[in-house]
Amino acid sequence: MTLNRQDIKAFAFKTKAVIAKMEHVVRTAKWHETLYWHLAAHGVPKSLHCLSLKLAEEYAVNAVARSRLPLPQYVYRLGDPSFHHVVLLTDNILAASVVISSTTKTSSYPEKLVFHVVTDKKTYTSMHAWFALNTIDSAVVEVKGLHEYDWSHDVNVAVKEMLEIHHQIWNRKYHSLKKEEFEYEEENDHKLDVLSPSSVSLLNHLRIHLPELFPDLNKVVFLDDDVVVQHDLSSLWELDLNQKVMGAVVDSWCGSYCCPGRKYKDYFNFTEPIISSNVRQDRCGWLYGVNVFDLKKWRKTNITAVYHQWLKHSLNSGFALWHPGALPPALLAFENHVHRIDPSWHIAGLGYQNPPSDKHMLEAAAVVHFSGPAKPWLEIGSPEVRGMWIRHVNLSNEHIRRCGITG
Repeated sequence: MTLNRQDIKAFAFKTKAVIAKMEHVVRTAKWHETLYWHLAAHGVPKSLHCLSLKLAEEYAVNAVARSRLPLPQYVYRLGDPSFHHVVLLTDNILAASVVISSTTKTSSYPEKLVFHVVTDKKTYTSMHAWFALNTIDSAVVEVKGLHEYDWSHDVNVAVKEMLEIHHQIWNRKYHSLKKEEFEYEEENDHKLDVLSPSSVSLLNHLRIHLPELFPDLNKVVFLDDDVVVQHDLSSLWELDLNQKVMGAVVDSWCGSYCCPGRKYKDYFNFTEPIISSNVRQDRCGWLYGVNVFDLKKWRKTNITAVYHQWLKHSLNSGFALWHPGALPPALLAFENHVHRIDPSWHIAGLGYQNPPSDKHMLEAAAVVHFSGPAKPWLEIGSPEVRGMWIRHVNLSNEHIRRCGITG
C-alpha cells in the first residue's frame, strides 16, 4: 500500500501526539516520585523518638542527668567575650550532638568553645540529659529551654505574631500546592520545600531574635543543626565584618554565574510591586546555616523591626510575597548588613536528591550543610554524603544502640 503525502502527515502528527503524551506521563510520574520522596523526609524516625524518651526517663531517675550545665566553675564563660560562642536552636538531640562533636574535634582551641543550645519545652529534659551524661572535656555546653526565658511583653507579642504569619504563609502555599498538577522540572523542586516542618518551626524562625535570646553576648557563630563541621572555625570569631552585622556565604565555588543556594526569583513573587521595586530577581541569596553575627552592632540597627514590617506586608498582601521559610524575609531585613565570607566556609544542598558530588570541594569545605529534605538522620539521602555525618554519631553509646540508631 502506498501512502500519500496527507497520510504521512497524519501519521507524523499522531506519532508526535503519542510521544508528547508519553513524555507527559513520564514527567508527571517523576514529579510524583519527587513528591513522595519529600513526604518521606518529614516524619520523625522511631529511633529519634526513642532516644528522646529514653533520655527523658534518665532525667527523671538519674541525678547525673540533671546535673547543672555548665558546672558552676564554668558559668562565667557563658557571657565572657574572650570565648568562642556557638549558638544552636534545635529540638533534635542527635543532630545537636553531631554539630557539637564535629566542631570540637576539628577546633584548634576546643577549650575556648562555648555552645549555647536553645530548645523547646518538650525536648528540654532530654536535651539536658544527653549533654549532662555525655560531657565534653574541653568545651562548655549550656542547654536552655524557651520556657526559661522571661521576655518583655513586646517581644512575646512580636514572636507570637511572627509565628502566626509564618503559619498562614505555609497554609496558603500548602493548599495551593495540593491543587496544582506539576510535571517534573528540576526547577520545581523548591516548591516542595513548603512541606518541610521547619517552615513553621518556632526554633527555626527565632534566629531573628538572637539579640534578645543572648543579651550578654556580642559576637556569635550560628550553626544550623543539620551541618557537620570539618575544619577549624576559630578564625570566624576574629573575622572583620567591615561594619556589617552578619557574615554569610553569598558567592559560589562555581564562579560568578551560579549561586551557592538560590536566586531571589526562587524565593519571592516578583509580580508583587513591593517586591519587584525593592530587590532584583537575578541576585543570589546568601546562605543561612553558618553565620557570624555581631550582636552588639545588630542591637544598634532596626533589622528585627524591618523583618516584622515585612511580615506585616506579607499579611496585607494575602501572604503572596514569598515562599514559606525563615530565609525570604531575612533576605529583606538584612539588606546592606551582610558581609560576604569565603565560599569555602559553607557548602549547602547535601539534603537534595542530587547533592554536590565534587569530592575535593566537599572535603575542603569547613562546614557541609544538609539543607534540603534528606536530612542525614534519615535513610533517603545519598549514602556517600550521609557518611560524612554518621562518622560523628557515637554508635557505642548505650541509648544510641538501644534505639537502633546505626550507620
